[in-house]
Amino acid sequence: MPHREPVDANVWLILPTYNEAENIGPIVAAVVQRLSEVAREHTVLIVDDNSPDGTGEAADVLAKNYPSVQVLHREGKGGLGRAYLAGFDVALKGGADLVLEMDADFSHDPRDVPRLVRAAYSECDLAIGSRYVPGGGVRDWTFMRKAISRGGGIYSRKLLGVDVQDLTGGFKCFRRETLEAIELENVISNGYGFQIELTYRAIRAGKKVQEVPIYFTERRAGESKMSPQIAIEAALKVPGLKRRVDAEFAERNPS
Repeated sequence: MPHREPVDANVWLILPTYNEAENIGPIVAAVVQRLSEVAREHTVLIVDDNSPDGTGEAADVLAKNYPSVQVLHREGKGGLGRAYLAGFDVALKGGADLVLEMDADFSHDPRDVPRLVRAAYSECDLAIGSRYVPGGGVRDWTFMRKAISRGGGIYSRKLLGVDVQDLTGGFKCFRRETLEAIELENVISNGYGFQIELTYRAIRAGKKVQEVPIYFTERRAGESKMSPQIAIEAALKVPGLKRRVDAEFAERNPS
């Protein structure tokens, strides 16, 4: 593969954590390496929700050892969506040109970080690491989990009327302008539906979305925070999400 120069952008990667003490050290080492390969200027922001297992303390040690690592401590477990929104705010105030979100448990492969960064830098406004486009997939999932994930995605895609195969994917890279157009202060989804809402808002704002094939793997250590019930509850909220976001954009852009 030919050598490619690092992108000329300030890239921030947001890692929300809750009880990830076993994973935080290895994942930070891996993403710092990948970001250093692809971006001349980069920051990893760990957003910890006061993890009782010591993740926050471990994150502080990492921040002392890695100049490019910062830690945002939140008072308690406030949900994935709120953690990302807090991280986005810090990144945008810090001058980020591109902002990544990814899981801290190795479900998302750090080796895919450069691909998402390059796509958002030169090809689109929002790059999504997608399990459901050619070249992507999942590993170590039960048939039931695959069925719920795939079925929920198809249902949401049809209801929203968008051509995105992996609406619930949590491995993304946003251009700064995309996050600003989304108007993050109006985002209210907090769990599984948070990813659906961000992508739908980007599309409604006229931003170009590109799906980059990835493989999603079951977490390396610790307990999963996702359940079939959470996924089903999020899917049931999609009609209300569509009505709310559509009304907001209609009010903002009256015909």
